[in-house]
Amino acid sequence: MTTSLPVPTPAPRVALVTGASGGIGRATALRLARDGMAVAAHYAGRKAAAEELIAEITAAGGRALAVGGDIADETAMNALFDEVERVFGGIDVVVNTAGVMLLAPVAELDLDAFDRMHRTNVRGAFVVSQQAARRLRAGGALVHFSTTVTRTGFPAYGAYAASKAAVEALTPVLARELRGRDITVNTVAPGPTATPLFLDGKDEQTVDRLAKAAPLERLGQPEDIAETVAFLAGPARWINGQTLFANGGLA
Repeated sequence: MTTSLPVPTPAPRVALVTGASGGIGRATALRLARDGMAVAAHYAGRKAAAEELIAEITAAGGRALAVGGDIADETAMNALFDEVERVFGGIDVVVNTAGVMLLAPVAELDLDAFDRMHRTNVRGAFVVSQQAARRLRAGGALVHFSTTVTRTGFPAYGAYAASKAAVEALTPVLARELRGRDITVNTVAPGPTATPLFLDGKDEQTVDRLAKAAPLERLGQPEDIAETVAFLAGPARWINGQTLFANGGLA
């Protein structure tokens, strides 16, 4: 009589989500945890919110870790990636939702605000890309974030859209540079989504107008965007080097 050997249980995949303390980042961390991934939830200034997220994931039986730092600081990010690898053994998915949105007409935008925004949105995305390119395991995925405003061209979004267009340009280049390693690189470009980043500073009339702009006639929810990320982070192995618009048909 032959005895079958037990099939080893695969180790859970590990995801690092930047900007996970709120909005789309938080929804994404929860969604990936539901998929069985161990989640490292990054925060910049909202440590308490990140720790609340960790508590929610662990209470549901998941594995999670809060990690802080400035995504545009290469030394801080190197240490952060080291910590995630030390605790979880490696990294399979990096989702970079961290970003800054400061709005004003081109003629009026303060250049200090411009520099602050581009430091996070462009330099930060590049630093995270460098670390992901060096660390992701085979079968891994890097997911960045852009915005549908790169297509709609709404007034006052010029500097913000420019920073996100840089991320879109980076995406196919990095996908090709990682040839042969079985790692996908994509960007998600949400439309108007009900997050504090989007709602801040907008009156009710403006929010209502933007909600009606898409054929589905509502704002996106963070969970809508998190589903798109989960697709790219998991089963979507034949989508690579793309910007995927998650906007309800707005553009």
